This record gives sequence, C-alpha cells and structure tokens, in this order.
Amino acid sequence: MAWGTAMPGARAEWMRRAAVVVVLGLAAAHAEAVATLVDIAWDARGRFRHSAPLPAGQVLEVCGRLQAGVVVAWRHDTSVPVAFNIHYHVGQDVVYPVQVASTRGGADRLRVTQEQDYCWMWTNKTGGAATVTLELQR
Repeated sequence: MAWGTAMPGARAEWMRRAAVVVVLGLAAAHAEAVATLVDIAWDARGRFRHSAPLPAGQVLEVCGRLQAGVVVAWRHDTSVPVAFNIHYHVGQDVVYPVQVASTRGGADRLRVTQEQDYCWMWTNKTGGAATVTLELQR
C-alpha cells in the first residue's frame, strides 16, 4: 500500500512524530553547544588568570593567539570532574595537544610549534555546576 492513498491519517501522524523528533534533536544539539568564550588578555608580566562558573551541560573556552616557539606554563582546577582539552584548528581539523576525558585539574607546559589560536576548553557533562580556575604564564 502507498502511504498517500490507503493510510493518509497514518502518514500524517508519522510525519508529525518525525517532525517532533527532529525539533527535539535540534534543541538538544543547541543546548549542548552553549559555550562561553573568553579571550586571553596577558598582563604586563606575561600572566593570565581566569575563574568562572561552568553550568551543567555547558562549555568554557579560553582562547588566544600564540606565536611559534612560545612556551606557556598552564594550571587549571575545577570543583567537579570535567572534560578538558587544549586545542587549535587547522582548516576543518582540530588538533589536541592535550585531551583528558575527566579531570579535576592539571598542570604542564604547552610548547607552541606553530602560530595558531589555542583554546583551553572545559565541558561540564555532570548534572551540577562547576567552577573553573585557569592560570597561564608565558
């Protein structure tokens, strides 16, 4: 049987349900994409510090342009375990010098190999709010 002839009510119901699923899917994707972006503003001594709340299901990115050859000492702490990475973009690709699925903090040195906009990024996949603190020194 063709949808349009023998079962017009069933087809309309199926299309209505499919539209609801698409709308809900788009809403969920948008909710997951909510991000706060902070630009790195170095002080006179080459330091940057930022502390911010990170609501459940949201993303915080701290980004800035770094020149090749620069070494940035970084340290971050969070009040609950969150996903963390340092990344930059090359065309459509994303390069991750650091990527951790779940952490409450860490520290290391980033040795910049090419001039790019680098981002320190946290994703809160928990059901509650977090607090993120970042310290950078170049």
